[in-house]
Amino acid sequence: MRTANTAKKRSTNVYLSAELIDRAKALDLNLSATLNSALEKAVKERQREKWLAENRAGLDALNGFIAEKGLFTDDDNFRIL
Repeated sequence: MRTANTAKKRSTNVYLSAELIDRAKALDLNLSATLNSALEKAVKERQREKWLAENRAGLDALNGFIAEKGLFTDDDNFRIL
């Protein structure tokens, strides 16, 4: 698996199961690219969770407003939809 990622890279140590590494190498998996991809997904998901937690009050307020008043596009004068 080749990656087109041209971001600056940094060396780091990780501890993984020896058996898992052997199995991955037997399948010609690129450990760096695979771990980088998995870590990128994990970071994005954690950022999403953090954003949702930080913005929960605003989202709840908006949802409450929509439940009470409806969408702006529900107005007969808007006439786009």
